[in-house]
Amino acid sequence: MALAVELDGTIVNADAMQIYSGLAILSNRPGPADEARAPHLLFGILAPSETCSAGRWQKLALGACAEVWDAGRIPIVVGGTGLYIRALTHGLSPIPDIPAAVRAAARATLAELGPTALHRRLLARDPVMGAKLRPTDSQRVVRAWEVIEATGRSLAEWQAEKPEGGVTADIVSILAMPPRAELYAACDARFAAMVERGALDEVRALLALKLDPALPAMKMLGVPELAAHLAGDITLAEAVVRAQASTRQYAKRQYTWFRRQWSPDLVLDAQFSESNHAEIFAKIRALLLTKT
Repeated sequence: MALAVELDGTIVNADAMQIYSGLAILSNRPGPADEARAPHLLFGILAPSETCSAGRWQKLALGACAEVWDAGRIPIVVGGTGLYIRALTHGLSPIPDIPAAVRAAARATLAELGPTALHRRLLARDPVMGAKLRPTDSQRVVRAWEVIEATGRSLAEWQAEKPEGGVTADIVSILAMPPRAELYAACDARFAAMVERGALDEVRALLALKLDPALPAMKMLGVPELAAHLAGDITLAEAVVRAQASTRQYAKRQYTWFRRQWSPDLVLDAQFSESNHAEIFAKIRALLLTKT
């Protein structure tokens, strides 16, 4: 936010959950006060009944960046969904669009068999992708299944192809990596605050839509746990503890992914505070100058 104000920037969402409407609290979407300080794009633009793939987001983000540049501003792409950011900066493998009928059949198979059984089928059909994926990762398992069903080729083969469609622009990459103990404490505090602000009502409204449980919005951090509480299976306190644990585990995976997959221009690995602004802005301005 400070960068957007300082650099006449527009914030472009690269968080896979903040793109969905109806879940502003649970996804920790920017609020009206934030949006009044700087323009925001790609927040809350899709219904929770939709699926946003990396390819779909890439197209949306390219359009958003073009809109920002046309307005004479700087796009500030923000979010922790590494695959989305890589899709924008480096492009994506040229996987063909999956026919709707194949996609629907794959999801019907997932619903019938469950992720573990579908994973066993994937291992038999596509051992390479099967070995890469966790049996419980239903979203990625069904994606690998639908790709090999539709194209006859492993998703791994497609991913090995030269990426396409990345943005043509100079990029300054900033990676925020606070100490893990502080990060995990922040995760716990944030989820507790979400519940106090009304996250339970958001989940109640989401469940009333009776959506496919395999949809991304239905698997948002906190949704399964709070849904279990609403079903009477666990107490609210237990739901909060479980959701906090899930959030910490997800943050750990993000931490590992960015450490291994990303080479940023600037790493913020100390406890962040506004006292860092002058140093950060100076580094970013210097980086921008070297890239022009």
